Amino acid sequence: MNGQFLNGWALILGASSGFGEACALELADAGLNIFGVHLDRKGTLANVDRITSRIKEKGRQAVFFNVNAADLEKRKAVLDEIEKTLSTGPERSRIRVLVHSLAFGTLKPLIADSPSEAIAQAQMEMTLDVMANSLVYWTQDLVARGFMADGGRIFAMTSAGSARVWRSYGAVSAAKSALESHVRQLALELGPKGIAVNAIRAGVTDTPALRKIPGHEEMIKMARARNPMGRLTTPEDAAGVIALLSHPKAQWITGNVLAVDGGEFIVD
Repeated sequence: MNGQFLNGWALILGASSGFGEACALELADAGLNIFGVHLDRKGTLANVDRITSRIKEKGRQAVFFNVNAADLEKRKAVLDEIEKTLSTGPERSRIRVLVHSLAFGTLKPLIADSPSEAIAQAQMEMTLDVMANSLVYWTQDLVARGFMADGGRIFAMTSAGSARVWRSYGAVSAAKSALESHVRQLALELGPKGIAVNAIRAGVTDTPALRKIPGHEEMIKMARARNPMGRLTTPEDAAGVIALLSHPKAQWITGNVLAVDGGEFIVD
C-alpha cells in the first residue's frame, strides 16, 4: 500500500487520538498528505505534535487545525485554509479520502428519577449534530468547492451502538443510527460523481472515547470474552481496512455498514 496515493490528501475529522490518529498514520503510509481537524486543550496538544511529527517522518505533509469541527464558521475557515494549500500543490491535488471520526456527545440516560440527571434537548441535539450531521455538512462543502471528485472515498466511524443499547448511551446510539442513514443517502447522491461512502463499524476498541462511557470496563470484558479472535479491536485494525477500501479497485463498495470487529458482532 505504500505510496499508492502520492500527492493526494486525506482529511481526518477527529485526528488527534483513537481511530482518527490511526487513520492519519495509515493513510500517510499509503502516500497521502494529511489534513487533521481536532479539538484539544493544552494538556493533550503534545500528542498532536507527536502525530504530525510521525506523518512528516513518512515524507508527507501534515496540516492540523485545533477547532470545533461542528462549528459552521470554524468549518468555513478550515476549508479556506485547505483551499490555499491545495492551490499551491501539484496540479489537480485533491482530497482523496474523508474520515469522520468525531466522538463527542452527552452520555446521560433519556429517563431518570431526577430531571436534572436525564439528557436535555440541547445535549441531545449537540450529540447528533457533532457525531452524525456534521458528516453531511463537511461532505457538502468538500464537493461544492471541488475538493473531492471522482474516485473519492468517505468513511464514517460507527459502532454496534447503532443497533444495540447500553446504559447512558442513548444519544450516541441515536447519532450512530443517523450517521449510518446519512452514509446510505450520501452513497446514493454521490454515486454519479464517482465518490464511494461507507460506514466502518469497529468492534469494542480501547480508545479515550470508550473510556468516557460509564461501565466501559464491563464492555471491554464482555467483548474480549465473546470475540472469536480473542482480543479487542484496535484503531489500527480499522485504519488498515480504510486504507484498503481507498484503493481505486474498491470503488464499487459503497453505501455499506462494514464490520471490522473480528466477528464480535455475530456472537451473542
